[in-house]
Amino acid sequence: MRLGVLDVGSNTVHLLAVDAHRGARPLPAYSYKAELRLAELLDEDGAIGPDGVDRLVATLADALQAAEDKGCEDVLPFATSAVREASNADRVLARVKSETGVDLEVLTGEQEARLTFLAARRWFGWSAGKLLVLDIGGGSLEIAYGIDEAPDAASSLPLGAGRLTAGWLPGDPPDPVDVKALRRHVRAQIARTVGEFARFGSPDHVVATSKTFKQLARLAGAARSAEGLYVQRELSRTSLEEWVPKLAAMNALQRAGLPGVSEGRSSQLLAGALVAEGAMDLFGVETLEICPWALREGVILRRLDQLPTT
Repeated sequence: MRLGVLDVGSNTVHLLAVDAHRGARPLPAYSYKAELRLAELLDEDGAIGPDGVDRLVATLADALQAAEDKGCEDVLPFATSAVREASNADRVLARVKSETGVDLEVLTGEQEARLTFLAARRWFGWSAGKLLVLDIGGGSLEIAYGIDEAPDAASSLPLGAGRLTAGWLPGDPPDPVDVKALRRHVRAQIARTVGEFARFGSPDHVVATSKTFKQLARLAGAARSAEGLYVQRELSRTSLEEWVPKLAAMNALQRAGLPGVSEGRSSQLLAGALVAEGAMDLFGVETLEICPWALREGVILRRLDQLPTT
């Protein structure tokens, strides 16, 4: 069957159509993506403004049309932190349902972490042992740890690259005082959760998902995305620590000229790098591996697992 997963994230609205059936690897068939940056469109009261809601409704209508055009039998729509934490979330969801028919499932942060962990476990398999999974989105950082398909511990922190950029780094290039303050804030937030995971012992394998980690790995010398999903890509803490001060000295346009960095994400890359560096340091991670699968694949896998056996 052809399934569509419609991801309303803090940065983008992304429709991914896959050909899949229970017990098989989902094969990507089509991708539609629009950058909205909802995490950066919240007003001082934490609400998504009228322009943001208009754009969201229009983008969802376009994505649904694309899903129909590409023959999706079912569409799995969900939203993450930007909608979840908006002060007017109920009104936004009601308008989306009224004008598009889409009933968005708003995932909790823990659900995000658990579904991303499921995707990473299926990608790396049982031989990877105890997994620690890190995922930096536009609105939040998800952390999950475990030896099974469901993690033993899962946490979500308000440390997304878009959220932090909008709230802490107004300058371009950023003021060094602001960078230092953000670094301190990030590490204090992460440090509060380390004990929750440390009691389970050291992981056998540390993996990371998300555009932020992929871009940072590319800067550190990992293979280009054009070389395919099955090329191993890693990011070392040493390389990351070398890049953070370089990114802090650049403006967004200069960062956009770096290998693998998109113009739309360049302004957020420094904040994301500070979160990645803090997480790797506080969890004692020297090197991690990039996982091609993440939350969208986790949602698809959960849906396939729920299909009746024949």
